[in-house]
Amino acid sequence: MAKKTVYILIGGLVLTIAGYFVVAETFPKELSRYPIFVLAIILDIYLWMSVRAKVFAWKRVLKYLFTGIYWLPMLLMIAMLVVSLFINIYTWKPQLATYLGGIIFMIYSAKLFTIIFFLLADLIKILGHAIRFVYHKKKMKPCPDPVNRLSRAKFLKNVGLIGGGFVLSGMVIGAVRWAYDFRIRRAYLRFPVMPRQLEGMKMVQISDLHLGSWANEPALIDAVNVINDEKPDFIFFTGDLVNFLTREANAYKGILKQLKAKYGVFAVLGNHDYGDYVKWATQSEKEQNLRDLEDIYKEMGWQLLRNQNHIADVNGIPVAIAGVENWSAYSRFPRYGDTVKALKGADNALFKILLSHDPTHWDREISKKHPNINVTLSGHTHGFQFGVELKNFRWSPAQYMYKRWAGLYSNPATDNPQYLYVNRGLGMIGYPGRIGILPEITVLELTS
Repeated sequence: MAKKTVYILIGGLVLTIAGYFVVAETFPKELSRYPIFVLAIILDIYLWMSVRAKVFAWKRVLKYLFTGIYWLPMLLMIAMLVVSLFINIYTWKPQLATYLGGIIFMIYSAKLFTIIFFLLADLIKILGHAIRFVYHKKKMKPCPDPVNRLSRAKFLKNVGLIGGGFVLSGMVIGAVRWAYDFRIRRAYLRFPVMPRQLEGMKMVQISDLHLGSWANEPALIDAVNVINDEKPDFIFFTGDLVNFLTREANAYKGILKQLKAKYGVFAVLGNHDYGDYVKWATQSEKEQNLRDLEDIYKEMGWQLLRNQNHIADVNGIPVAIAGVENWSAYSRFPRYGDTVKALKGADNALFKILLSHDPTHWDREISKKHPNINVTLSGHTHGFQFGVELKNFRWSPAQYMYKRWAGLYSNPATDNPQYLYVNRGLGMIGYPGRIGILPEITVLELTS
């Protein structure tokens, strides 16, 4: 038995090291997350050891069915890693990789919920054994019967199993029912001192399309029609058109080309648009990928602003639309943006709008150094695609990473109003669905 354990440990160590090099070769940008991947496998084995005895007592068909489903995400992960060594994952059909990854994510999320309760239950049992040991060692009065404590542990495990089932069911519903259930959110931006010619100026913002994950063409057509029905003065797209490669947009550029606004459609790049998450054979290939993306924007008739601005004449009032490249306060995301450069030549504009993909840019730089920027529009967070939004309460895991993660914010430190709007995104990445935080089309209107 001891020899078998040693072999298992050695085998596990070899696989862990081999896995590290595979991830380094295929997903270099995700290498920092490899320890999480290893921990997930360890916890997976722990949960299996906890339920194995019960599962093996079931009828043969149920036993094999459950075992297959249980190990499916791990087998998919390993298979994807191995296959990607020979067939670059970025050459796969984008939706295939998205939904395989989505299946893995959904099942592991349910398992994680269950594991938390199993760990708590096992800690209670260990605590009970420790207390009994102390009582016995010190020859104290008999320890109280641990039945209640053990039944509590059993209760926790049952909660974990049932809760895990609910988590998985909810995530499946989120992928099937809510992934494309977009909402129109309206906000009025009040400026007491504003040229009357700008009263009622209407802007539509969309963000984070992530077309590599998009698998519902009619939904995108509906979104375009809804936006056009608003008859906006401007349409703004705040980055992340694709997941990894420009080619992901090819199937949808004809649809997006139909977006129309009185003064034009303007866009900026997001962290996913640069090809930074792909291991390229040469730097020139990466640069060509970005040039191809610029060409797609031209084909769609959208004006891509890369640390640039455009001055629009709105009823005789110069309005600056400035766009910065991705700028994040977090080191794991690129910082290519240059706000000063983006505003060059816009000094005479009476109203300034900035497009900046990452909302941390507003907190770190815009709200402190550029009070003359009236409105900043961002995306990026997706609201983590998961959360609760009620009339007087909202919560999302996004709030633990981003101070401003969804909706309208204002800067109290400026004499004149300065706003930030963070769009929840129209597309998705990672988990191919939405729970609570639904995809968004934002309609913003200026008023005094």
